[in-house]
Amino acid sequence: MSSLEHEIGDLLRRNKLTLGAVESATGGLISHLLTDVPGSSDYYKGSITAYSNEIKIRLVGVKAETIDKHGAVSAQVAEEMARGGRKALDVDICISDTGVAGPGGATLRKPVGLFYIGLSHRSAVYSWKLLAKGDREQNKQAAAESALTWLKEYLNGLK
Repeated sequence: MSSLEHEIGDLLRRNKLTLGAVESATGGLISHLLTDVPGSSDYYKGSITAYSNEIKIRLVGVKAETIDKHGAVSAQVAEEMARGGRKALDVDICISDTGVAGPGGATLRKPVGLFYIGLSHRSAVYSWKLLAKGDREQNKQAAAESALTWLKEYLNGLK
């Protein structure tokens, strides 16, 4: 476990915020990293691993039309996952991910290593694009670390 997860925990405690995650391509890795911190139950409420589109739609509230129009690996889906997860998990902040970990699943427009990370807090929803360049495990690790780094930067920016 890195100091990144500890720093996130300290920032969440300081700001009295709760956190949840909706993960797809990382398959629970973000949650694993966050819960490796002793005392993370103070601020981390849980996660939904929404690997299939059916679960994204039924449990998280992603619109089928969004998936049809933009594809499951898109900024729009990452944002809807974060927004829906914040509501479903009843947390202050929710992070999400969707992507192509590899080695299969790529298309011409969506290569292996493409991820979209979502973040929802209050009425705002954001997304961020990542293009990782490794094997499946390295891509999942890069996406999880990028999501947590972005979360830390976001928390540092709160007043």
